[in-house]
Amino acid sequence: MKKLITLLLLGVTLTASAQKHTCDKGKACANCENPYKHYTQSLPFVMPEVSAPKFPDRQVNLKDFGAVGDGITLNTEAFAKAIGQLSSQGGGRLLVPAGVWFTGPIELKSNINLHLEVGAVILFSGDDRLYSIIKTSFEGLETRRCQSPLSANGCENIAITGRGVIDGNGQCWRPVKKSKMTAGQWKEVLTRPGGVKVRDDYWVPSQGYADAEKNADMNVVKANSEAEWNNYKRFLRPVMISLVNCKNVLLQGVIFQNSPAWNIHPLMCENIIIDNVLARNPAYAQNGDALDLESCKNALIVNSKFDAGDDGICIKSGKDKDGRLRGRPCENVVVDGCTVFAGHGGFVVGSEMSGGVRNILVENCQFLGTDVGLRFKSTRGRGGIVENIFIRDISMTDIKTDAITFNMYYGGKSVAEMLADGDNPDNTTKMPVTEETPIFRNIDIQDIVCNGAGRAMEFNGLPEMPIKGINLKNIVIKAKKDATFTNAEDITKENINIIVE
Repeated sequence: MKKLITLLLLGVTLTASAQKHTCDKGKACANCENPYKHYTQSLPFVMPEVSAPKFPDRQVNLKDFGAVGDGITLNTEAFAKAIGQLSSQGGGRLLVPAGVWFTGPIELKSNINLHLEVGAVILFSGDDRLYSIIKTSFEGLETRRCQSPLSANGCENIAITGRGVIDGNGQCWRPVKKSKMTAGQWKEVLTRPGGVKVRDDYWVPSQGYADAEKNADMNVVKANSEAEWNNYKRFLRPVMISLVNCKNVLLQGVIFQNSPAWNIHPLMCENIIIDNVLARNPAYAQNGDALDLESCKNALIVNSKFDAGDDGICIKSGKDKDGRLRGRPCENVVVDGCTVFAGHGGFVVGSEMSGGVRNILVENCQFLGTDVGLRFKSTRGRGGIVENIFIRDISMTDIKTDAITFNMYYGGKSVAEMLADGDNPDNTTKMPVTEETPIFRNIDIQDIVCNGAGRAMEFNGLPEMPIKGINLKNIVIKAKKDATFTNAEDITKENINIIVE
């Protein structure tokens, strides 16, 4: 605890990455062979070792396939040709040199390392005609959306590495709320061609978007013809990085920014490493989550930074019946040495957790200015079990609402929006316990320092299924309001110091 307080006062950034390991020169050791090995040692649960994918010693340059990095020339075909040739040869590295490489969607294949040199920017086009409408999953539900700017499906041994930038041109896709912007930003938005001011305080990028939103249910829209689907394209804004059913994945060093919807979305992937990346979106970005790890197994999220318009690091496993039918929990995840600058939550579980979440370790992290620090959310109808979560050595400052929150009445709003709207759910009336009842249990939270929060903690469980088995230990929180506990059982508290301002 003393160590945590010292770090907070000195403003020292905690880093826990592959670079931590050192050994005597010339002396062989297992950790040198796999610098990520130490993350899976001495865990409070059993998790196999995770290592980075390896690629053939082969490299091609994007420029050799006719690409022009002038920010104007469309390079979709050049990317496809380069990836196709590398794949036919057994894989290797696709080098993207310095320049602005304007392009339509890119589809990775197995054994490909997309490597961005310093000064390289992959800028995706905002022309929705380039993005096919596909069957996919969004916010945990099976639906149709536009294909993602960068995707891989069913691949093994893939990577996005280097020191460049991937930009999703998200301003062409996202709606915006006036209340989340400065006066100057709002004025600029109103000048964008094709946009529609639906209300005095709400703008959408096209009339088709406005039409789709009228009959949408939580971002899932229904259409009666292909023509109608195409009219709705702007509403069907995709996640920027979509990795589905992939195995052995590495994201390292790259900046991922300005996504149409979620930024990075690994779905049903296994053996994934996210190391030293920056995922960022404007603070006003609707559905602008930085990272959503969904129904994945054996994942390391280390030494990375997140700055988002929605949740920062979020763990999911599908929504309601669709998630329960998928039946794939998000499990065996280590989050270590990460920083979240802004967003609805620093580390988040839910609200789409219907397939279950288990065996998660979060440690050595900093949340600076997020709406909530540690955020657990769900609602009736989800089902699923969240258990065996271990959180320790977390530093927080300037948390807008709750340092720690468990909310089983999530309705699509941030905590700040719920408080502003005066939401007061009925937490006394019991409902029958069914497969649709979410369960949160066996969660260990210790060695936490929070300097500044709206409220220390909020536990708001269901009367028919209280939050159970939470261990709170060595926690110091300075907040405007004390902690509240409703429908919470077997809560162990040791060395808790809440300073109400």
